[in-house]
Amino acid sequence: MTLKSKCNPSKLGYMTKIKPVKSYIDLKRGVDYIGVTVNFLVHDGEGRILLQKRSKQCRDEQGRWDIGGGAVEFGESLDEAVLRELREELNVDPLSFEFVQHYDAHRMNDGLPTHWIAITYAVHVDPDKISIGEPHKIDEIGWFTLDTLPEPRHSMFHKAQEIALKKNILK
Repeated sequence: MTLKSKCNPSKLGYMTKIKPVKSYIDLKRGVDYIGVTVNFLVHDGEGRILLQKRSKQCRDEQGRWDIGGGAVEFGESLDEAVLRELREELNVDPLSFEFVQHYDAHRMNDGLPTHWIAITYAVHVDPDKISIGEPHKIDEIGWFTLDTLPEPRHSMFHKAQEIALKKNILK
């Protein structure tokens, strides 16, 4: 069964004609519309997590330590996005991975409010197989425990830390 509207939009004062776009508009994820990102707590199964130091070429929060992740591409499943981002950023396939939690990431970037839906995964890897796959975005990587977390950290890192502690990934 399908439903059809019985109201006439032109009688309600709505525009009924669509004008073609005259020029290309570059809409930005997280700024012009809500962005969707997968992020991952890469861990070694022994209480350490891998963090990445964001390079000067990153979109934002340069020089800050963060977990990995990236935007979900059109037509891609969340699991596919995690695997793609892991390979791009760290040249690794996981031993295992699982969805753990999602959250809204509201923050400011150059004075503009941003909004992302962050879908967080726990990803177990072999630490010996990790290497930087995107040196233009990642200055360095390192394994850390709760007592050795580096500074400065990404403005949303506290969310990842809460998840890592709750899941007993970070010790």
